[in-house]
Amino acid sequence: MSPIREQLVSVIDCLPETEQTLLLEIARRFVPEDQATPDDLAAIQTARAEHLRGETIPHSAINWN
Repeated sequence: MSPIREQLVSVIDCLPETEQTLLLEIARRFVPEDQATPDDLAAIQTARAEHLRGETIPHSAINWN
C-alpha cells in the first residue's frame, strides 16, 4: 500500500461513521460515472473475441419488424 493510501486509511479509521459517509460521498465525486467495471471489461473482451471468430450477427441480418 502506498504511503498516501496508508495515511488515508488511518484518517478514515479515526472518523466517526457519520463522517465516513460524508467522506465517501465526496470521494465518489472523483470517480467518473462511466468508468468500466471489471465485469464490463470482461464482457467487452468476450464480445470482441466472438466477433473475431465470426460468431456475431450483422444488423442487416435481423428482422427489426
